[in-house]
Amino acid sequence: MAGIYTDRPLPALPGSGIPLRDVSTTTTAGPSASPRVLSLSDLALVLVVVIWGTNYTVVKEALGSFPPLAFMALRFTIASVAMAVVLHTREGWKPLPRPTLLKLVGLGLVGNTLYQLCFILGLARTTAANSGLLTAGTPVVTALLGAALGVDRLRRPLAMGLLLAVPGMLLIVGARGPELDASTRLGDLLILGASLCWALYTVGIRSLGAELSALRITALTMLTGAPGVILVGLPAVTELKLESIGPGAWLGVVYSALVPLVLAYIVWNRSVQAVGSSRTAIYNSGTPMVAATTAWLVRGEQPTGLQVLGAALVICGVLVSRRR
Repeated sequence: MAGIYTDRPLPALPGSGIPLRDVSTTTTAGPSASPRVLSLSDLALVLVVVIWGTNYTVVKEALGSFPPLAFMALRFTIASVAMAVVLHTREGWKPLPRPTLLKLVGLGLVGNTLYQLCFILGLARTTAANSGLLTAGTPVVTALLGAALGVDRLRRPLAMGLLLAVPGMLLIVGARGPELDASTRLGDLLILGASLCWALYTVGIRSLGAELSALRITALTMLTGAPGVILVGLPAVTELKLESIGPGAWLGVVYSALVPLVLAYIVWNRSVQAVGSSRTAIYNSGTPMVAATTAWLVRGEQPTGLQVLGAALVICGVLVSRRR
């Protein structure tokens, strides 16, 4: 984990002299010039998608032993402590201007406290298929929000990529048979709220600029957002029967705290700074594809033909969005 972040500028591409931060917006001249198929930022985003996609199976297994709110509280306690240690070791605690600090606090409340509460409580009140379907529009919300706030430009390749990736995501999750009715309405609204929180968080990170490292942004937003999550789940934690929880479930808690929350959040935030919130968000469309594949391999949940078609559309959407 320590090797993921560095204080120094990102290395230049071999032979180009172009920092990695500029890869997504820089074009090369001459008929023989050709862009790299995948930059380091793209590979990092693929890693995040794999981590978050496989985490669904990890969490599902752990929730067989933990109540949802207790799992959420324990996970965030471990993650926030680990993040504080990493930040102190790598960069130390530095004073920030009051406006920047207030913005980080706001992002922590939106991207951690509110997002997690909306997601967990919403998932408890609706179906898993509904949750996936209703969050499929998050890349669109992020792109439109970023364009409206002047943080990112909604370029034609990105718009075309969204037109492919979002329907693909809908096919992946919709093939499971979503049910939108009165019995799930409250949960559906909470899931929509979670999607909006994530879009605001992603765009907000981009608006901070490059003066703050991805590690510092991730750590401070998590530390300011974690107390609310922990306090809400604390009653459920005190009611746990420890003798009924096996080593595998505890391993699931630790893994889901350190890898999807700490490692993946750092990589995600750094990628947002490097390539923009809109392009970063479109990669998140691949998360259901990874989740479905993992469930198939680990739990024997075979994907349908519509889900395979959806996966192909998501991949095409990501590739189209990368065109100059």
